[in-house]
Amino acid sequence: MLADEFWPRVRFGDLLPDGTRNGIYKPKEFHGRGLKIVNMGELFANPRLHAINMKRVELTPDEVSRSTLQVGDLLFARRSLVAEGAGKCALVCEIEEPTTFESSIIRARPDRTRAHSVYLFYLFNSPVGRYLLGTILRHVAVAGITGSDLVELPLPLPPLAEQRAIAAVLGALDEKIELNRRINETLEELARAVFKSWFVHFEPVEAKANGRQPFGIHTGVAALFPKDFDTSELGEVPSGWKPGTLGDIARNPRSGAAPSELATDTPYIGLEHMPRRSIALEDWATVANVSSGKTHFKVGDFLFGKLRPYFHKVGIAPVNGVCSTDILVITPIENEYRSVVLGHISSDALIGYTDLGEGTKMPRTNWERISSWKLAIPPAPVAEAHARIIDPMLARIRTLILENHSLAELRDYLLPKLVAGEVRIRDAEKLVEAAT
Repeated sequence: MLADEFWPRVRFGDLLPDGTRNGIYKPKEFHGRGLKIVNMGELFANPRLHAINMKRVELTPDEVSRSTLQVGDLLFARRSLVAEGAGKCALVCEIEEPTTFESSIIRARPDRTRAHSVYLFYLFNSPVGRYLLGTILRHVAVAGITGSDLVELPLPLPPLAEQRAIAAVLGALDEKIELNRRINETLEELARAVFKSWFVHFEPVEAKANGRQPFGIHTGVAALFPKDFDTSELGEVPSGWKPGTLGDIARNPRSGAAPSELATDTPYIGLEHMPRRSIALEDWATVANVSSGKTHFKVGDFLFGKLRPYFHKVGIAPVNGVCSTDILVITPIENEYRSVVLGHISSDALIGYTDLGEGTKMPRTNWERISSWKLAIPPAPVAEAHARIIDPMLARIRTLILENHSLAELRDYLLPKLVAGEVRIRDAEKLVEAAT
């Protein structure tokens, strides 16, 4: 039974006491201070929008009263360069301070006595909702929707208790996915901190040079570090560490992949799938709709975005697959240096070094330049000790990424069926309980 047969249809505007509102536009001189402002980047990257870092804009008191957000607001992309982006719906889940939204976004604030915002969020992200949004899509210079068309959409609306139950089931999956992401962020922060301590600031050596026990390091590991420095072409480096380059401990295996040799479901990673400043690669597509050149990679290989201005895109391959030729595949020459290599290629210093790649509008770096990055190479026992700390973190990150993919697949399976009334809440709850 379909949703329009199972539940009555209600005009969306009848659920919005204040109608819809387009976001704020302010000239450049008002930017950089004031309220947080949600832009299209945040909307697309954070469909369940929490309190994150954003740009700021200064508003008048009247603009603040008319154009701030509340938890439970729905945000719609008013226009997009691609048709599938127009009408994209996000849910405001958390507000820590006054926050507004830009002019390319439409705000809708449902009546809580009639509609549950989380249910509506999942409805608009279901096939039913995407179909309805497609009926009001307009193509001019860019694809877009209008608030006046949005309020006329006929939405399937179950009783409020049923809406809450659907929201709870699907929300439990998204909350688990979000928790896993936050765990990964913490693990990554810890891994970066250890790398900087050992291989950038040389803190264990500094401590021993000053007669102190290195903080937070087992005595057996601390014994691997010298207690003094040598002067080298790199400046002061720990005694016994060799001045060298990234190319001394890492390589760039080039393994091209012809489209004819790949199955259509082969995982594919492009620059668009790589997050900035995060090694956790949790998104990928398949080669089915990709015709450009590709390069093979294996689980655990490091992927480095070489096209600028997409700075600081480095990640660890969570699956076997192929990537865009705008991405370099990097692996350690010796496995004990794996975590050291990762630390260097994801460091701000090396990213800045590669920004000088050739080109004008969108310069590209290359392996020749990256491999010439100068560094102090630690003895193998130090690298091995570092790996024993970092490798379990990286393994955990990959496990949670794969778990999130399974949870997202379950959510996407249940979403249209719950919205259409084809799966009972009780049965869906059992599936979610087993998965989480």
